[in-house]
Amino acid sequence: MNDKGDFSLNCPVPISDYAEIILAHGGGGALTRQLIESTFLPAFSNPILDALHDSAILDLNGVKLAFTTDSYVVRPCFFPGGDIGSLAVSGTVNDLVMCGAKPLYLTLAFILEEGFSMRDLRRIVESIKVQADRAGVKLVTGDTKVVDKGSGDGIYINTSGIGIIEGSNVISPQRVRPGDSVIISGDVGRHGIAVMAMRESLELEKPIQSDVASLDRPVLSLVEAGVDVHCLRDPTRGGLATTLIEIAEQANVEVCIEETSVPVSDEVRGVCEILGFDPLYIACEGRFVAFVPEDEKERTLDILRRDPLCSQARVIGTVCEAKSGIVTCKTSIGGTRVLDMLSGEQLPRIC
Repeated sequence: MNDKGDFSLNCPVPISDYAEIILAHGGGGALTRQLIESTFLPAFSNPILDALHDSAILDLNGVKLAFTTDSYVVRPCFFPGGDIGSLAVSGTVNDLVMCGAKPLYLTLAFILEEGFSMRDLRRIVESIKVQADRAGVKLVTGDTKVVDKGSGDGIYINTSGIGIIEGSNVISPQRVRPGDSVIISGDVGRHGIAVMAMRESLELEKPIQSDVASLDRPVLSLVEAGVDVHCLRDPTRGGLATTLIEIAEQANVEVCIEETSVPVSDEVRGVCEILGFDPLYIACEGRFVAFVPEDEKERTLDILRRDPLCSQARVIGTVCEAKSGIVTCKTSIGGTRVLDMLSGEQLPRIC
């Protein structure tokens, strides 16, 4: 464990040991990818799964559906700006809309630790209802399990979502092209820092609110306006940097961004400087990255900025000609650094 809280490997590790490392250290980033590539993909590989998109794209007799699932284990389950319930709904909705789908239905499964407060559970259920109504989705089936005290951490939630994809535009990392503009919908890092500050009882002069939100409204505005969106992705675990690296690798391009163009609030930047975190790697839960043709960037910004969730939308970089699968960042002092995939997560248990 280094001084930033990142888990790093100091010696070669047999591929069979990656699962144990991840389970022991709450790993993410490169370790999670190793687990997927070494264990899950060989067992379950098929063309739909191998796309590794935010949602699976299913063609049912000419009707295109997006289907996704996710589990939420955030600690603490209540944090400034949201809770595990609002996070579960918005996270699943966002995975659907990153494929250009209109969210329709959600499933909901609770794993509750014996003794969990009924008052807190009702509060979380109400939060789920508010977020689902806001996103226009219906909860259509679910499940509840109770585990022995000490066998869980209060509450975990699993959700699955189904949405419909209308129109012929394909939104996928494979469509990213040299010359594309890279747009971020708002400031980054607030969710991860909000959860961490609550978890560690940091006394901040001004509490940082999570950015947790469903992104269906601004994203579908782009789709309905006919913007030729090449790729969308929400920078959750691993933050903006990890998201861009994954897209660059899948598209086999170089993504070039400018550090000073990435919006970061003064409060988040201050906490990151004190604790040695890099805001580019801190999770968001209400932001997305869009790759659009250069001649569509102004129209994209105009549409996004009409929505309160995206008032800070801006271009942060471009896709360069080089076919290298890397992300480079021009720093505030004029140098250039390569953004690497972290071995682990700076802040585990944030979603």
